[in-house]
Amino acid sequence: MAQSKTDLLAVLAVLKKYNLKGTEDLLKKEASLSDIPENAAGEADVNSVLAAYKSEGDPDIYENSYMDLRRFVEESLDIYRHELGLILYPVVVHMYIELVYNGHEEQAKKFISKFGPEQEYYYQDELAKLAMVTKKDQMSGNDLTDTFKSNSFTIRISRDTLSLLKRHLHEKKASVILNIVNEHLYFDLYEGVARNKAQCDATTGAMVGEARRTENKVKVYYGLLKEPDVQTLVQAPPEEDDDMDPDAPDKPKKKKPKKDPLFSKKSKTDPNAPPLDRIPLPKLKDVDKMEKIKALRESSKRVNLGPDCLPSVCMYTLLNANYTVTCADICEDSSLIAIGFSDSSIKVWSLSPVKLREMKGADLLKEIDRDADDVLIRMLDDRKAETSRVLHGHSGPVYRTAFAPDRTMMLSCSEDCTIRLWSLHTWTCVVVYKGHQFPVWDVRFSPHGHYFLSCSHDKSARLWSTDSHQPLRIFAGHLSDVDVCIFHPNSNYVATGSSDRTVRLWDVPTGNHLRLMTGHKAPIHSLAFSICGRYLATGSADCRVLIWDLAHGHLLAALTGHSASVHALCFSRDGTALATGGLDCCLKLWDFSKLCEDISGENVNVSHNPDVRDGEPYLMRSFPTKQTPFLTLHFTRRNLLLGVGMFEGSAT
Repeated sequence: MAQSKTDLLAVLAVLKKYNLKGTEDLLKKEASLSDIPENAAGEADVNSVLAAYKSEGDPDIYENSYMDLRRFVEESLDIYRHELGLILYPVVVHMYIELVYNGHEEQAKKFISKFGPEQEYYYQDELAKLAMVTKKDQMSGNDLTDTFKSNSFTIRISRDTLSLLKRHLHEKKASVILNIVNEHLYFDLYEGVARNKAQCDATTGAMVGEARRTENKVKVYYGLLKEPDVQTLVQAPPEEDDDMDPDAPDKPKKKKPKKDPLFSKKSKTDPNAPPLDRIPLPKLKDVDKMEKIKALRESSKRVNLGPDCLPSVCMYTLLNANYTVTCADICEDSSLIAIGFSDSSIKVWSLSPVKLREMKGADLLKEIDRDADDVLIRMLDDRKAETSRVLHGHSGPVYRTAFAPDRTMMLSCSEDCTIRLWSLHTWTCVVVYKGHQFPVWDVRFSPHGHYFLSCSHDKSARLWSTDSHQPLRIFAGHLSDVDVCIFHPNSNYVATGSSDRTVRLWDVPTGNHLRLMTGHKAPIHSLAFSICGRYLATGSADCRVLIWDLAHGHLLAALTGHSASVHALCFSRDGTALATGGLDCCLKLWDFSKLCEDISGENVNVSHNPDVRDGEPYLMRSFPTKQTPFLTLHFTRRNLLLGVGMFEGSAT
């Protein structure tokens, strides 16, 4: 209390000094201070309050103060040293910014070249960008300096470590560092033993420090929605079943017990699932229900994967496409593939014997019986069927294509800042969505259709619906490009990965930010939710795949082994295996069910430092390709793994 009164008197003295009478009177009135003797605040008090706002000072103080702090960290006991070391990087950054701001260009350059290289390897890119800002006028509008000035750098720290640090700073009267600590750092305090090196390393690396534990407290309904009842349509199975089995009379008897477990399993309500009416979802038409039955039939023939039964892999290699292919996507039932090119075109191929047909002309459509069961098939023209189609419309490289769950439409996004919706009946663009002001890196359909998600260089992700030109939600909070986005299997949440090295989970109905996950040391390029909805796998340019538990926002495991950026992730249809593909031309298969068993066998550690598992025991197999980095991976309904990549042979 005494300290705050001293500060108040010092501030009043400053206002008096600069003749700001109105502000001085207002502050006195609010603080109920009427009679203040002249010079009540001493010169030292005024200086200490002004220290945070000083525009000049001895530039050499910075170097000496930092060396003092570094020496203190190095000489600390091992138990505290690693947590104390987390303070060094933000202090270097803010000292450099202050030196530049105050016009000490030479000292600033000398400071960052001396102390920059000794910071962690994953901060070096940022420090190199920061070193380019050498004058005060270069700071305004600079993303990096703006981010550091307007966001607190978060450090998770034990109470004992923090009291040790504060005692040191007060004893040394290190006002420069104290100001940085008070103004720009946020300490996420916890009770207990200080973390070791491995525990600190697990969650550091993001642009502005670690995730605050308070940011991961809100409940997440990660369970799956109850499947709609499609059993009524099963009573009349298509004739193809009779063809497959000559004992037609026995078929229903055999089939019923075989199918019933599937339906009853699906109909159980997941206790962690969101209420069905939490977001409005499109109603299922009979065509959709028939598609679900077809999917269930397919899945009943699914191969159960494990260490003793690895999936077969079918690799689609694009030849003569190096530097021209930008993305690839395979639809849910594995019948179509779309490839995006840097010349702004998109090419769609059929992966099944059925060719790509176009809708008939208006005059022929008039003659069709609208009440016929196969009206949708009759509308398509067999005479114009082709194995592939080319779509033109974008005016820049296409960065992502995404099929609608019912395969009637496809989305694409591009450097031209637009998202396009294509009809796969007419093979034309039907809508252009304009909202992002910068290139759009990723676009994804909701698993339930109707909604879709996009993310961009403008640091935001946006939620859209196919029937509206305007976004329904804007998810803002990332501090750099949002490189990748994905819907949760229950469509109630979306996850985003960014160049600020964080992964975030957002709530679709409210637009709120529910989880912040830090631990990657480079931009995030791929995301995949587990089949059960509880876990999220994230692949990054740091060559690692991290597994997160959405229930608490904890990092559970780090799968290492790739030697280049991981751009493709896919869970098998039964959720037992995780396939990862990278720019290192290597496909790896991980035993995800074993990882889940090991995790559930432990008590959930909701403390500040859960242990992160090493992925090595879970690696089932590596498949190297000769010179084909992976663009995408996809499991079919029967668990055949499809990979897509472009051959990177040297041009001859």
